[in-house]
Amino acid sequence: MNGDLPRLRRTLGDPALARLLAALARRVELGRPLTGPLVLSHPTPAELRAVRALLGSGRAGRGGSVTISLDRVASTLADAGIAPDLRSAVEALTGPITPRARVDAAERAARGAAADRLSAGRHAGAAWYEKWAEGLAADGTLTRLIRRDDLDLIAAAVAVLDLIPAPGTPLPVVAERATGDTKALSGTPLASLVLRALALRSGTAPPRDAETERALWEPAGVIVDDLSSQVLVLGLPAHGDHPLAGWLTQAAARRTPFRITLHQLVTMPIAPDAATVHVCENPSVLRAAVSAPATAPLICTEGIPSAAAGRLLQTLADAGATVRWRGDFDWTGLRTTAAAITRYAAEPWRMSTTDYEAALATGDSEPLRGAAAPSPWDPDLATRMHETGRAVMEERLIPLLLADLAS
Repeated sequence: MNGDLPRLRRTLGDPALARLLAALARRVELGRPLTGPLVLSHPTPAELRAVRALLGSGRAGRGGSVTISLDRVASTLADAGIAPDLRSAVEALTGPITPRARVDAAERAARGAAADRLSAGRHAGAAWYEKWAEGLAADGTLTRLIRRDDLDLIAAAVAVLDLIPAPGTPLPVVAERATGDTKALSGTPLASLVLRALALRSGTAPPRDAETERALWEPAGVIVDDLSSQVLVLGLPAHGDHPLAGWLTQAAARRTPFRITLHQLVTMPIAPDAATVHVCENPSVLRAAVSAPATAPLICTEGIPSAAAGRLLQTLADAGATVRWRGDFDWTGLRTTAAAITRYAAEPWRMSTTDYEAALATGDSEPLRGAAAPSPWDPDLATRMHETGRAVMEERLIPLLLADLAS
């Protein structure tokens, strides 16, 4: 600004004229001219004194307001050599003001760019992905990112999701492939955006801690920690040149439950010796099978399958083993069963409508929670569960499951 900034601060920048300055800045923002009258309602004595000091006059008029001629303010500042015009004076005091029309146009363009990037994602059209994209706009996340000039996060999140599923891929590798930064998914805003999408993909709640974050990454095939990712097995002998095969065979002979880490499965490849394996969700089922007259190999996912469980089951499926799968009669159980059918050509194990009705008849159930899921292998099952609104945990079927394992 060509003028006298110290004098401008003492005149138009007087704290008592803060309301006048704000009104002028608002006019600039809205693209309105800084000419004509401006009415200042209910001026305080300090404001009236400041107006008089600036213009040499100013009295409260009818209705308790004072009318200020903006043309006179501009000429006063120009004649005194304080500021060449009113807009430059306002921006010298408030900083540059971008007209709202320009801001809105830029925001519309940014929203369009974000929408284009989202719709170009690999999973566009999938229900969970569309719900994620819609949620970013609905809860203000997209607006905040645009106004922070941080829209690259959307593109980065889509790039990460484009790599999902990524079987057996460490988290830093996924981050580097998507963004060029191995740490981009370690406790960052980008990680939060992606985990929000993965929660919808899994039909679960957003993560609360490191454990629940891991539970979202692992079904997507991403290895957060290959030592923490484990799978619990019983009665599963194996062949191989590495110690893991011998450990599994010895544990199977002694009917001893054995935990395998993802690190072991990767570094000590095995060939499981089983034509058929059964899969349960709850450790209590496997524990009951330890002392039962059961000979069939049993794998326990302990909830949503870990990366270790996925790798072991894929090894079995690739070797031609039959995978018989079951979970709780809840929405998560339906999702994991459907996924197992797709990934491992699994056969549902006591996961029919008839089995559900029999389990429900025992009277030991609880309310269904979370988003509903289909049961493609038996569509009536999901329909019936929706009708009753009741979930039945796998533990209620232990006698039947043990009988199946024994036979």
